Amino acid sequence: MVKERSRATRAIARTVAAIVALVFLAVGVLGFIPGITTGVDRMTLFGAGSAALLLGVFQVSVLHNVVHLAFGVVGLLMSRSAGAARTFLIGGGIIYLVLWILGLMFGSDANLNVVPVNDADNWLHLGLGVVMVLLGLLVGRRHTVSREIVD
Repeated sequence: MVKERSRATRAIARTVAAIVALVFLAVGVLGFIPGITTGVDRMTLFGAGSAALLLGVFQVSVLHNVVHLAFGVVGLLMSRSAGAARTFLIGGGIIYLVLWILGLMFGSDANLNVVPVNDADNWLHLGLGVVMVLLGLLVGRRHTVSREIVD
């Protein structure tokens, strides 16, 4: 019984990490598709000057989309084991929280805004960071099982 529960919690961690990774892959691809991303013809390789907006809201560039694709690939690779899956979720969440802080501090500075972010990106990064860290802390944890001795 304990072994089955442990196997199930490991599978949940791997599945959650894989789902998050697939979302990143989808976002990376969608960032290049006209209609889903407005201003694709004005998308820059990198920098704050990119006029492309994913879903008409989130500023993207080629580099920004490639970063999402890379994050998705790394997440899929790390979802192959429960420990690595949790590391992806927690570590990736921390990265997104750092990106949120950097976006708030330097988002309007065109020289430092290499992967373009706007206010919508910044708040999405906060949400992603919090959700990913929480998921990583909650899924795949080892639960202590208490046993009663009955005479």
